[in-house]
Amino acid sequence: MEDILLKSTAYILPSVVTGFVAYFMFKGFLQKSIKLKKIESLALQKKDSLSIKLQAYERMTLFCDRVNPIKLVVRIAPNSDNISDYLQLLIASVEQELEHNFVQQIYISKEAWMAIIATKTNVIKKLQYISIESISASNFRENVLIEFGKTPPIVDTALEILKKDVKQFI
Repeated sequence: MEDILLKSTAYILPSVVTGFVAYFMFKGFLQKSIKLKKIESLALQKKDSLSIKLQAYERMTLFCDRVNPIKLVVRIAPNSDNISDYLQLLIASVEQELEHNFVQQIYISKEAWMAIIATKTNVIKKLQYISIESISASNFRENVLIEFGKTPPIVDTALEILKKDVKQFI
C-alpha cells in the first residue's frame, strides 16, 4: 500500500510542479502583454492628442492673422461712409472669428488663450479709438492702415506665445 502511494506521488508530483511552473510563466506572460498593450494604447492616444493640439494652435494662429487690423480692413470694405457702421462690421468680424474658434481653448494653454482674448480686446479698443479721430469710413480705413503700419502688429504677442507653446510639443 505504501509502495502504491509512493509510486502515485512519484507520478503526480512532477506533473503538479510542471503545472505550477506553467501557471506562473503564463501569468507573467499575460501581465507583460497587458502592460505592453496599455503602453501602446497610451502612445496612440498621445499621438492623436498631439495632432489635435497642433491643429488648435494652427487655428489660433490663423485667428491672429485674420484679426490683424491691417488685414481686417483690407479684407472687409465699408458698406457705407458711416464710421460707426463700419466699426461695428469690423468688431462683429473679430467677434465672429473668436466664436468660430472658441472651443480651441480646450486644447491650448491657458496663457495662450489669455493672450488670444487680450489680442481681441486690444484690437477692438484700438479700432474704437481710431474711429473717434476719423471723419468717414474710408478715412477710418486709411487711419487704421497708417496707425497699425507704424508699429509691430498687435497680434505679435499672442503669436509668440503660440509659437513658444508649439515648440514645447515638438
